[in-house]
Amino acid sequence: MSKLIDEVKDSRRKYDVGSWIVPIIAVVTAMLVASVLMMAQGLDPMLAYKSLFTTAFGSSEGIAATLGKATPLVLSGLAVTLGLRAGLFNIGVQGQLLTGALASAWAGYALTNLPPLVHIALALAFGFFFGAIVGAIAGYLKAFRGVHEVITTIMLNSIVMGIVDYLASNPFKEPDQALTRTPQILDSVRLPMFGNFPSGFFLAAALAFLMWWILGFTTTGFRFNTVGRNRFAAWYAGISYKKTIFFAMLFSGGIAGLGGAVETLGITYRFEPAFNLGLGFDGITIALLGRVHPVGIIPGAILIGGMRAGAANMQFDAGVAPELVDLLLAMILFFVTAPLISRFFKNSSNRSLTGGWGN
Repeated sequence: MSKLIDEVKDSRRKYDVGSWIVPIIAVVTAMLVASVLMMAQGLDPMLAYKSLFTTAFGSSEGIAATLGKATPLVLSGLAVTLGLRAGLFNIGVQGQLLTGALASAWAGYALTNLPPLVHIALALAFGFFFGAIVGAIAGYLKAFRGVHEVITTIMLNSIVMGIVDYLASNPFKEPDQALTRTPQILDSVRLPMFGNFPSGFFLAAALAFLMWWILGFTTTGFRFNTVGRNRFAAWYAGISYKKTIFFAMLFSGGIAGLGGAVETLGITYRFEPAFNLGLGFDGITIALLGRVHPVGIIPGAILIGGMRAGAANMQFDAGVAPELVDLLLAMILFFVTAPLISRFFKNSSNRSLTGGWGN
């Protein structure tokens, strides 16, 4: 038993240099392919990338905008990572994030006369709680009914999007407003700024380090990692597979909901469905870029956030269509997962799809 425990812990703490080369190669390759496409259209890729990265990282205002874009991405990436560590592919982060964003927005404008610290903590708790509920539904169906989490989370995405659209356009809608959105949150619940930089980013980064410690150095993390690597080894070690799966999805959904709450309280100051589109799905790219390592997610989120922040200037300066950033993200996701896919098909008899991540 002790040998099994030591083996699992060591495998999760060891992050060799080679494993981090894959994301770097994926980003560089995607940028090279995008450069070829730009040249085929008669555009200057060097000018485009200079504009992109100068806008995102060349000034304090640009860095602040980049960190603002990166904040919900760190949290959505952490939500995907926690699921993958437990052997689950949580594709429902988008729905969980929207649920948390709407719940925190309601708490932000409906609950009044509260001290700022209490109001902020309560609104964040609302986001976590309602995101966790959506995750727990998929976790229960997976653990106790054997329904695959990819199916349930995709279906829940559609259900949740319909519910939040209805709530934001009817009972929670801003009065006398044609757009589908809630009223602005109160000043008492807005996340403060550290100079020009959003405090939500530092909250997300702190949570990433906390998750790294939990997954690497606690009994709870050992349970998640063991179930993710081999459910039969987990049973042999006396770990409840069903409980671990349920709580992994619950906390994954809660972290995604927290991402929506931080976006609402620190960036948008209200819930409007269009503001949050795609953030949950970007979390998949970021989790894989970070090699399913909680701390590795931070630079991946900053990179993607910088691309989002600089896309408009790249279009203006170099004539590049803004959809190119989405194409870049898609190619990064493809190239970063290609080694995993090939390894899966080679070793499908004795290894799960997520088994090699984080090593």
